[in-house]
Amino acid sequence: MSIVFVPKKLRGKAKINQETIQRLLDENDQLIRCITEYMQKGRAVECVQYQQILHRNIVYLATIADASPDDTPPITSVRRRN
Repeated sequence: MSIVFVPKKLRGKAKINQETIQRLLDENDQLIRCITEYMQKGRAVECVQYQQILHRNIVYLATIADASPDDTPPITSVRRRN
């Protein structure tokens, strides 16, 4: 389950930090890999499910970015998987 999914009673109580953002980026990386794999296998239903989660994560990250002040330092250490 996506880390973005939070029950309504807990929404707005979590602090957004670099670790949370990195976890979302890592999750998005994995989702993209799964989507690609399922597309190659012709499994469209699974693709749609993962695309919906990926979309939700991206919208959430965009919302965080829009709400952040402009003076927020950029993330300097981005882990890349090869």
